[in-house]
Amino acid sequence: MASILRFDNWENSDGTSIATSDASGNLTFAGVGAGKILQVVSTAKTDTWSGTVTVSAFSSNITGLEVTITPTSATSQVLIICLLHATHASYGQANYRLVRNGSAVGVGDAAGSRPQLTSGLQPSDITANINTPVVNMGAHYLDSPASTSALTYGVQLYGINPTGTMYVNRTAQDSDSVSRGRYVSTITAMEVSA
Repeated sequence: MASILRFDNWENSDGTSIATSDASGNLTFAGVGAGKILQVVSTAKTDTWSGTVTVSAFSSNITGLEVTITPTSATSQVLIICLLHATHASYGQANYRLVRNGSAVGVGDAAGSRPQLTSGLQPSDITANINTPVVNMGAHYLDSPASTSALTYGVQLYGINPTGTMYVNRTAQDSDSVSRGRYVSTITAMEVSA
């Protein structure tokens, strides 16, 4: 048999409040303080993804590499941590941006026609290479969404020249060989108190 604890106010022995509960059952803790982690949501993508990405355009969100978090306070921030393994079919480079509900977040400043990206690898001298490497790209971004609605964070790849297939969590060649690995990509959202 499960035990149930109901209360409107939880106090220390000196009478100071520890937590209160509203009519909907939402708890508010006293003295939590700024910079505390209030909740963590994480997704690990262990399967592969591939898609044609047009030059100078972004893909749709990578399937299975999204995370949804609902902040408990509009003053909370959301720390996004992302690790992506990706490659292009012809060139050993990949670039991506983070998005929140479809809009870019955590990207560089606008500068002419340069793409605004979160992370990536773009060598200065690119040549076609049959043995294109898988690029390991990480990012940390502290977002201030000012919302208590559900927020979905995702990852979109950026298309390089030429238009071509991009891959996540696998090599472009993907032959069944000990030299062709499979990888994991992750995205984590942490609510941080203000």
